[in-house]
Amino acid sequence: MDTSYLQQIKQRYDIVGNAEGLNRALDIAVQVAPTDLSVLIVGESGVGKEVLPRIIHDRSSRKHNKYFAINCGSIPEGTIDSELFGHAKGAFTGAIGEREGYFGAANSGTLFLDEVGELPLATQARLLRVLETGEYIRVGENEVKKTNVRIVAATNVNMLKAIREGRFREDLYYRLNAIPISLPPLRERGRDIELLFRKFAYEITEKYHMDDIRLTPDARDLLLKYKWPGNIRQLRNITEQICVISREREITADTLRLYGVTDDTVGGGLVSASQSTNGSETHSYENDRKQILQLITSLGKELQELKDYVYGSQQIRASLPASIQHINADGTVQHINMPTTFPKSEGSMEATPIQEYVDEQPLTPQKEEQNLSIRDMELANIEKALQKYHGNRKKAAKELGISDRTLYRKIKQFGIDN
Repeated sequence: MDTSYLQQIKQRYDIVGNAEGLNRALDIAVQVAPTDLSVLIVGESGVGKEVLPRIIHDRSSRKHNKYFAINCGSIPEGTIDSELFGHAKGAFTGAIGEREGYFGAANSGTLFLDEVGELPLATQARLLRVLETGEYIRVGENEVKKTNVRIVAATNVNMLKAIREGRFREDLYYRLNAIPISLPPLRERGRDIELLFRKFAYEITEKYHMDDIRLTPDARDLLLKYKWPGNIRQLRNITEQICVISREREITADTLRLYGVTDDTVGGGLVSASQSTNGSETHSYENDRKQILQLITSLGKELQELKDYVYGSQQIRASLPASIQHINADGTVQHINMPTTFPKSEGSMEATPIQEYVDEQPLTPQKEEQNLSIRDMELANIEKALQKYHGNRKKAAKELGISDRTLYRKIKQFGIDN
């Protein structure tokens, strides 16, 4: 690796740092630039991925043609095909004229597709066709158009995981990933962090004619310990805040802590560049599993309590609750609807109502004595209803709040003479 040549590249594009991962990424960008191979740049948000496509374009044979940088994540799904491939007049509501699209406008040039992992699946299919054949069709047209565009893409998404989850096409991934370049996160760049801090501090103090700021040894150590979840973008913001707000121009570790730089931050759960390329999982489902098991256990207990409660009251048996409540671990209340019937049983033509199923369940010995008096009350109520409606079972069942079938079974069970 020619370090003197890389130093010229860094000076031209205002790149600060000497970390091995950074130098390796720049070296690959310079080597691949003269070719027409597609390049996929991976790395966390805020690591500076946007500078590499510019280097690749400027060092290529396309450097005198157009270069477009497009943030795929910022374009609405409904208009992204029109933005990339263009549209015909009247293709959709609001299409009052024709649009060439980026693939047409960038012919013989370079397109940088940032956040390519956010592309909708339908757009991914169109992009794959362009990469394979150089052909595309504008929205609302049937005419096939040709283009000769170099694609450089970037993403902070774990692409292999996105492929497994069906969010990204595997064939498109391998087309884009002809030459992979990985940019390291700021926390892995060592002394580059201090160099960048000094660079940003110099720029802001010179611009607004402020006094210089200096880092104490403990402040420099804290900068290296901090995990920088927002990477270079976060470092720039914090440096600018300190330069403008801090009255003390000698910056200590205590001063840095006032702006959120601590030695116990764990990086905010972001996926590193190495994790993005090897497809390792970063999300644990253990907590989800525990919550589901807790919900099932709690639901089983509440159903048993509901059954016991139903046996203890004839009035409750006549009108079961429509739902039960479950209190989640986070304190929120979840309403779980209760079914009104069980599924059809084998040999049955209709579903069994819950009420009838409960009535048919055998009583436990503990409930036997309690339900003797209830049985007498139930018998008296049935006889009274039948007498009131002169033996009309349908009207009597409606009066009692039970089905005709249940009343018929009760009449046989109690031996009531019509």
